[in-house]
Parts: sequence; C-alpha cells; structure tokens
Amino acid sequence: MRHIISILMANEAGALARVAALFSSRGYNIESLNVAPTDHPELSRLTLVTRGSDEVIEQINNQLLKLVDVVNTADMTMDDHIERELLLMKVKIRPGAAQTLLDLITNNHARVLDDCPETYTLELTGANNHMDEFISNVGECAEILAVVRSGAMAISRGKKVLSTVI
Repeated sequence: MRHIISILMANEAGALARVAALFSSRGYNIESLNVAPTDHPELSRLTLVTRGSDEVIEQINNQLLKLVDVVNTADMTMDDHIERELLLMKVKIRPGAAQTLLDLITNNHARVLDDCPETYTLELTGANNHMDEFISNVGECAEILAVVRSGAMAISRGKKVLSTVI
C-alpha cells in the first residue's frame, strides 16, 4: 500500500542523508521525496512516499523517531489529509491538436507558463493520480518533451497538525 510519511527534522547538514540511509539500509524504496524549511528556521519538513504494509510503515516510523535529527513523524495516509503535487511539463503540440490541448488545460485547471510557437510549458497541481491522468491525456495530443514532478506533499485536514511535541 502507498503511504505518505511526513517527518519534522532538524534543518541541518546530514539530516536528510541519515533518513535516506535508514531506508536504503533496510531495503525500503522511496518513491518521492520533498524537503523544505518550515516556519521555524531550525526545522524542515520532509514528505516522502513509500510502499509497504501498515506494519512495515509503523516499524519505519518507529525507526525514524530513533534518529537524532527527527523530531516527529506521521503517516498521513492513516488520517484524512490533503495531498498535492506540482507538475511542470514541456510539450510540442501535434498539428491540428492545439484546441484539444487547450481544452485539456482549461478542464484540468492547468496553467500555461510559456507558449512559444514550438512548445508549451504547463503547470498543474493536484493529487498523484490526477497528474498521471493529465500526462496521459496530454500525450495523446502533444509530444511530451520534459516532465518535472515535485512528488507528493500532504497536510492533515482539520485542526490536527504534525507538531514538535511527540
């Protein structure tokens, strides 16, 4: 099963390497990884996507909490959450397919960031499956030249937050 794990950790050199080493040393794959400072300059929030049973993910979370840099963790997929990913893609429109592409852009609330005569650069945010579907649909009317994806980011719904208090 796919899991999104959020990790609050020290914003210092080596912290990310230690988290990644924990995964690789135990044979767990990281499908996507996002890390950036929070509103507290000394903390970063790392969001990663991995696959495994609920038991394996619980074990991973317990092992993460033993790392000196990790403040707290949460398996976002265990609670109601909002997931988003950023997609940037560059496409070359096939002859006669410009209107189809523009309809896809409009219907999916994507943005055109650059529309030079040869290529379009598009931006879209949404859930992982929405990104996959959009890429597939665009591929039917345009040649895909480049795809850049941020990987999943997630936040809990309601008042629940990942905090520095365990």
